[in-house]
Amino acid sequence: MRGPQLLASRAWRSSPAAFTTFSSSRTLSKKRPLSYQEELKSKGVVNPEEQEDNVDESQGFAKSERASQAAQVDLSAKLSKDGSQGKPGGWAEVWRLIKIARPEAGTLGWAFLFLLVSSGVSMSIPFSIGKILDIATGAEGQKDMLFGLDVTTFYMALGGVLVVGAAANYGRIIILRIVGERIVARLRSQLYRRTFIQNAEFFDANRVGDLISRLGSDTIIVGKSITQNLSDGLRSFVSGAAGLGMMGWVSLKLTGVLGFMFPPVAISAFLFGRYMRNISRKIQKNLGTLTKIAEERLGNVRTSQAFAGEIQEVSRYNRQVRRIFDLGKREALVAATFFGSTGLMGNLTILAVLYVGGGMVKSGAISIGELSSFLMYTAYAGSSMFGLSGFYSELMKGVGAASRLFELQDRMPTISPTVGQPVKSARGPIEFKNVTFSYPTRPAVKIFNDLTFNIPEGTNVAIVAPSGAGKSTVASLLLRFYTPNSGVITINGQDTSKMNAKQLRRKIGYVGQEPVLFSGTIAENIAYGNPHATRAEIVAAARKANCQFIGDFPDGLETHVGARGTQLSGGQKQRIAIARALLKQPDILILDEATSALDAESETLVNQALGLLLRENNTTISIAHRLSTIKRSDRIICIGNDGRVAEEGTYQELANRPDGAFNKLMEWQMSGGDSAGPSPREAPEPTEKEEIEMDLTIDEAQAENGVEDEGTKMGKQNDVSGEPPKHQMVHFPGLMSEVRRFDVFRKVLHTGLYSQLVAMEVPVGGDIGDEVHSVDQILLFTSGKGRATVAGKDQDIKASDVVVVPAGTQHQFVNTGDEPLELLTVYSPAEHDPRTVHKTKEEGDEEEDNGKDEAPEWSRRSKKENEEAGNVKLEGGPYKGE
Repeated sequence: MRGPQLLASRAWRSSPAAFTTFSSSRTLSKKRPLSYQEELKSKGVVNPEEQEDNVDESQGFAKSERASQAAQVDLSAKLSKDGSQGKPGGWAEVWRLIKIARPEAGTLGWAFLFLLVSSGVSMSIPFSIGKILDIATGAEGQKDMLFGLDVTTFYMALGGVLVVGAAANYGRIIILRIVGERIVARLRSQLYRRTFIQNAEFFDANRVGDLISRLGSDTIIVGKSITQNLSDGLRSFVSGAAGLGMMGWVSLKLTGVLGFMFPPVAISAFLFGRYMRNISRKIQKNLGTLTKIAEERLGNVRTSQAFAGEIQEVSRYNRQVRRIFDLGKREALVAATFFGSTGLMGNLTILAVLYVGGGMVKSGAISIGELSSFLMYTAYAGSSMFGLSGFYSELMKGVGAASRLFELQDRMPTISPTVGQPVKSARGPIEFKNVTFSYPTRPAVKIFNDLTFNIPEGTNVAIVAPSGAGKSTVASLLLRFYTPNSGVITINGQDTSKMNAKQLRRKIGYVGQEPVLFSGTIAENIAYGNPHATRAEIVAAARKANCQFIGDFPDGLETHVGARGTQLSGGQKQRIAIARALLKQPDILILDEATSALDAESETLVNQALGLLLRENNTTISIAHRLSTIKRSDRIICIGNDGRVAEEGTYQELANRPDGAFNKLMEWQMSGGDSAGPSPREAPEPTEKEEIEMDLTIDEAQAENGVEDEGTKMGKQNDVSGEPPKHQMVHFPGLMSEVRRFDVFRKVLHTGLYSQLVAMEVPVGGDIGDEVHSVDQILLFTSGKGRATVAGKDQDIKASDVVVVPAGTQHQFVNTGDEPLELLTVYSPAEHDPRTVHKTKEEGDEEEDNGKDEAPEWSRRSKKENEEAGNVKLEGGPYKGE
């Protein structure tokens, strides 16, 4: 096989057939169903990453009342995309941007002084050159003396002035660069701190990628705008003002010629600057989205690789890159238009000055040296004008970026981490009194409704509830990540909403279902909750948490765990999280399904470590669904779907109530949901049309085509074939849609007789085949066009053609189109008789002498024996002993 790329494989079976092309009119007239991504594009959703509204894409699912409530979204905590908050930027923003540099005013004053010196030196050059030219040309009234100096001495003095100018320019640049870096560092530090003190509501509403973009690229733009760009603007202003003054001193008439140039340049510069501010905001917004995509996808790269989603993720990233590139092209086009037109205008103005000035030289009104000086001052003034235009546009870029920073900087958290009563201890009974709560971003969805319960000090209480009923929300409220809508949460009689949130959290230990580890060493992660812990204390905590695996690492406690702990297993990460909680010695310990994602061995080790935590005489809240964890608790609180306590008591008390909420929940979990009745959010029954299109029976398929091929007959005779297996194949776009479109495939699906299905792609100009298989093949061409040669017969093929290649037949398929040729290939063992597969002899049946009912040789061999015999690898076939 040459050229094709293997995309997916799956067990499949079909019977031998002659080389035929099936073209059902019903099949070919029906368009392939759109994929989800194609459907989004057809609706104009070009960037799902930026969708602000909760678009209803729940077709095929019953909408519950809860879904209608969830549609009422509150995004008041969400930062605007461009920082404008719906208001156009003005000079107030410019002034606030400049005020960011106020702490550096003294240092910037020195830079401004150096700027004046270097600009003064630059302005002396044209004047000096004019005088030197007048002396060289022997102009009337000129002596061989300049400013009382002979020419040689004047040259030396002028060289010294140039050195002073260069030194001043060096000082200006070095000061501004250092000040700029200092401003960026201070901005990042302030914004990061401001971001970190925001409450959970803020992070629910905002994407991490956008926040990273604000902390990164936005701060760089702002720093450059108020240092380097401001310096360039001042330099251009000083040079332009000095140049215009010198031009007027040389010749007012020639200066008047330049008058027509400034108004159009100034107006165009203003419009250009406003456009640059807007385009800068859009670019920064899209850069935030790009950062978010990269951060999220690279952080979950193993999941993407497990689902073979590399191409999909690269395409997603590239789409966003193209959007930024398109915005950059628009910016480049406008910038090229502006600078090109103003440059042309400047050159035409100089041409006009030469025309008028030449006549004035002839008439003796000015000398050749004065005209030369005037032309140089004109160039200075023109470059200053361009510099001011660039300064304004860059300033507007800075305003666009600064507005995003100001929005973040001005936002105050709804729960301040440092305000409130000091918390010396969190020991004592915990009580929820009539607590009503809904998440800020979904205010209409009530999680708790008048929730009331009490947890005595020093007890181990398990909180159980159906999925989505708010088990973990109890922990979030206790940690003061959110504030209840109504009701009170107290610890030892004190209202937690009046406590210092930071100090309260120091008294609470938390071990989650998916432990979060940070990049760094094992020791750093264990000591995260107690930075002042000694090495001996860290080692003691690790031993109590059953972290003996640390001894297997060459670096021991100094072993780096990788980003998010990727170098460790789930059980190892969980035990480090427990060691972290042990080292903290909390008054309240929250275990949020700490063992639910572990295997049996890891769970045993983690439970041993948890046993030590439970003996620390602290109050323990176990959010759990595993029976082993629930049984270990002193008391159980069962929360119902209505957001209230359904029942509470010891395990024995609740287990003895057969009709109680706890017993029903346990039955549901132990039975996998079979005995608990239908889900309140169950999907609707498929429509008749969906049943016809997606699940045709064998008889319906026969009636539609008017044929009954050998595979259908075999499937009907195989009374024990049962339900077809699930479609667990790896998808490429439209794979299952293509299969269901063709009756020959649908019929085989219903027989349950499979050998192997392979999805392939033949590149442009490539081919597949050239060998003889010992199995039958059915090929469905899903796109492209080409030429098929089977048993010496040529035939053109196109999308929707189905070709059957009998076993032992030489064949070849060539892609003659201008796009990849996609096909699904079904492999079927030629000797496979489905009537004998799975067939068991009932008691009293007689043996047939001819042995026709005996299973074929390949089905009596083991899987390994078949592979050694060179037979096709049968993914789903029956094997001896399996």
